[in-house]
Amino acid sequence: MLGWALTFLVIALIAAVFGFGGIASASAGIAQILFFVFLVLFVVALIVRAMRGSTPQR
Repeated sequence: MLGWALTFLVIALIAAVFGFGGIASASAGIAQILFFVFLVLFVVALIVRAMRGSTPQR
């Protein structure tokens, strides 16, 4: 999901350079939403892992 957020961020930056304001704005908004969803899921995964007390397997 972080990869998708970075992809939309790059699209937004390229669109902004070429002057496509609407596309840049939409892409930046999508990137921001995906980033925050990734951040929330990451924090939830950290909390669940800490509560379970599992160790990484080798």
